[in-house]
Amino acid sequence: MPSIAVFNMDRQKVGEVELSEEVFNTEIKEYLMHLALRIQLANRRAGTVKTKTRSEVAGSNKKPFKQKGTGNARQGNVRAPQYPGGGVAFGPRPRDYTLSMNKKARNAALRSALSFQFKNERITVMDKLDFDAISTKGFVGFMKRFEIERSLIITDNFTHNLQLSCRNVPHIKLLKHDALNIHDMLKYKNIIITQSAVQSVEGALQK
Repeated sequence: MPSIAVFNMDRQKVGEVELSEEVFNTEIKEYLMHLALRIQLANRRAGTVKTKTRSEVAGSNKKPFKQKGTGNARQGNVRAPQYPGGGVAFGPRPRDYTLSMNKKARNAALRSALSFQFKNERITVMDKLDFDAISTKGFVGFMKRFEIERSLIITDNFTHNLQLSCRNVPHIKLLKHDALNIHDMLKYKNIIITQSAVQSVEGALQK
């Protein structure tokens, strides 16, 4: 089984943890990662955009001029699409963009993303992650000690101090282990995860 070093917040190595072979060192299935990402982004779409047709805009039904004899092209009413303020022809209508993916495939995509990050040495495991007080400066100092930025932080149960300390730092996102998703794992270059969250993620994703 692969193993990885465990650090404290001062970047001192305090031990090692063995990682599950099937979660952190499995075959990387790029097609599943792509599919899961496409489905997640599609499901975010509201699908509520809509334009009014000629039957829905306000305006008269009266012909602007008689049918024949004027030399102009025949017109039905001023609500037609060619008139300013008229209805829109072939405009967008409300629709449902929802796509689905079975749980087995979704978990396989998450395992592939974790394995990709692990094989590229982009995962940092912490024994714990907490602050005695709310301090953005303290959090920035913590990130500088590890010489990493643009990170996804995964914990079992993040504290109030941690949440408020990192929320104003750009390119940082805090997640609980049960909210793990393919988009965030691919968006952020590095993953910082607590030792307890490693066990929780393994328990959720093992076959």
